[in-house]
Amino acid sequence: MLPTVLSALLVALLELFSGQRPDDESPPRLGFNLRHEHAVSRTGNVVFSDVRSVGSYESIETTHELGTRYISSFRPPSFEEYSEARIRSIRHAQSTKLPWYEDKIPGPAVESRETLLELAKMTNNAYVTPNDTAWYKLGKRWVSSYPFGWEPDADGFRGYVFATPDNSTVVLSIKGTSANVFGGGGPTAKKDKFNDNLLFSCCCARIGWTWTTVCGCYRGGWKCDQLCLEQAMIDESLFYPIGTNLYNNLTYMYPNSNIWIIGHSLGGALASLLGVTFGVPVVAFESPGERLAAQRLHLPSPPSTQHVTHVYHTADPIAMGTCNGVLSSCALAGFAMETKCHLGESIVYDTVNNLSWSVDVRTHGIVTVIEGVLGKPWVACEEVGREVPIPKREVDCVECYSWEFDDFPPS
Repeated sequence: MLPTVLSALLVALLELFSGQRPDDESPPRLGFNLRHEHAVSRTGNVVFSDVRSVGSYESIETTHELGTRYISSFRPPSFEEYSEARIRSIRHAQSTKLPWYEDKIPGPAVESRETLLELAKMTNNAYVTPNDTAWYKLGKRWVSSYPFGWEPDADGFRGYVFATPDNSTVVLSIKGTSANVFGGGGPTAKKDKFNDNLLFSCCCARIGWTWTTVCGCYRGGWKCDQLCLEQAMIDESLFYPIGTNLYNNLTYMYPNSNIWIIGHSLGGALASLLGVTFGVPVVAFESPGERLAAQRLHLPSPPSTQHVTHVYHTADPIAMGTCNGVLSSCALAGFAMETKCHLGESIVYDTVNNLSWSVDVRTHGIVTVIEGVLGKPWVACEEVGREVPIPKREVDCVECYSWEFDDFPPS
C-alpha cells in the first residue's frame, strides 16, 4: 500500500491535470452476475465452486444492476496488523493505535430504494440454489458468480459471490439463519443457532434455569464472567473467523476489485463484522444488534463505521432487540436474541405506524422485506422527497443492562 503522503500527492496531481475531483464524478451504475457459490466443509475449509453457465441454470436470471455512491472507508494497514492489535487487546487488555487508511470508493447507493431492493434479492438468493422457485430473478445485467458452502456435506457458512463483467466490483452475499422460526431449516440450522445464541445473547444464552447454555460463563443471578465470555466468542466454531478466511480468499481471487458484503439476519451481522474488519461497504437486512459482539471479539474500531448500513423495520422484534424473555417467540424456539445495538448507520422503516403491522417474528424474513417494504414506494418518504428513510447512527443505545459483567471465577 502506498504511504499516505505519496497517495495524497498522487491524488493532488490527478486533480490538477484532470480538473476534476473524485467527489465531482458521477458514481457509476454497476451490473453484477452470479459467479460462485461459497461454503465451508466439515473440515473447516472454505470452498468455492463456479456457477454453471450451461444446463439447468441457463434459463435462470442471475444478474443485477445497482446504483452506487462514493463513500469514505477506513481500512487497516494489513489484516496481519489488525489481527495483532486484536490479539494484544484479548491477551493483555492493551489498545494498539492502528494507522487507518481513509479511502474513497464506490459503494452501494443505499438511499435508493431500487438499489436496496436489488441487494435484498441478492441476499434472499443466498438461501437457495438458482433453480429453486424461491430464487429472485435479477435481470440480465449482472454477471454470474459462484456459490460457497453448497457441497452436500456443508453445514455452516454459505452464500454466493456476484461480480461485474469487468470484475471491478464483487458482492459477497452471506446466508442468515436457517431455522423453522425464521422460515426454513436445513443442514446449517444447528451451527446457525449456536452462532446466534453466542453472538446475540447477553450471557451464553442464559434465558432461564431450564436452558442449556452455549458457554460456561454464567455465574449465578445476573452475573457473567466477562473474560470467559470473550474467550468463548473467539472459538473457531464461530462463523467470524471463517468469514475472514473467506474474505481473504476472495481478495486473492479478485485482487483489484472493490468488494461489498451483504447479508440477512445472522448473515447481515456477520457482514457488518467483516466490513468493520476490512473497511468494505456493507448492507445488512434485519440484522440482530452486532455492536456488542464486535466489542467482545475485540475488533479494533476504525474512526468511522459509516460504510456499514443496516436496513430493518419496526415490526421485526429480532432487529429491534425485543424478541427476548422466557415467553418470547425466539426463546420458545430456543433462540436467545437479546442484543439490539447496531454498528454504522441504520435505515429503519416504521411498519408499525405506517403500515399498521403487528410486531411479529414472522416479519423477520427477507421475503417480507422485499415484498412488503422495498417492493413499492414508501409513502412517508415520498412526501418529503426521499426514497428511503434517513440513515442514522444509533446513539445512546443500551442493552443487557440487567447483567453484571466482571471477573467472576467459577465457584
